[in-house]
Amino acid sequence: MPIPLQPDFDAAELRREAKKSKDGGQARRLLALAAIYDGSRRAEAAKIGGVTLQIVRDWVLKFNAHGPSGLIAGKARGQTPRLTAEHRAALARMVEDGPIPAVHGVVRWRLVDLCQWVFEEYRVVVSIQTMSRELRAMDYRKLSARPKHHAQAANAIEDFKKTYLHAWRKSRARRASSPTP
Repeated sequence: MPIPLQPDFDAAELRREAKKSKDGGQARRLLALAAIYDGSRRAEAAKIGGVTLQIVRDWVLKFNAHGPSGLIAGKARGQTPRLTAEHRAALARMVEDGPIPAVHGVVRWRLVDLCQWVFEEYRVVVSIQTMSRELRAMDYRKLSARPKHHAQAANAIEDFKKTYLHAWRKSRARRASSPTP
């Protein structure tokens, strides 16, 4: 026995709603349900909607519960974040305070070290990519010192810097309207 549609609507009203709708998926679902109101079989409605009978049943349940607005496809919420606000606050404190070499065994934080710390402290497994994403969302950036060659002479950079003599000045710009001699 198929689930009946709510009696508050009729086929003509659903077709008007489908015509007004800006969401193509909702319009398709409304037209399929309008066919059911007209007396078509659920298999015909599934053919109109381009779906299976089970999906038409789901549409009927959503329509009965929420009306035409229940047929708008929403964005999936996705997986819940692994780190809570409490975890992020503690992580921010750890990054700001920096590691204590005697306690943490490192002289600077790496992503893998922070992942390990979160696991040891809260028993939450976080990948390196997720930790990087979380830190960037908290406005932290990876900073590293500019590398220096081990055999670089102390004054070598100064020798190659460009110096401009006072005599080297830009010439005055000539106006386009003034004639040239």
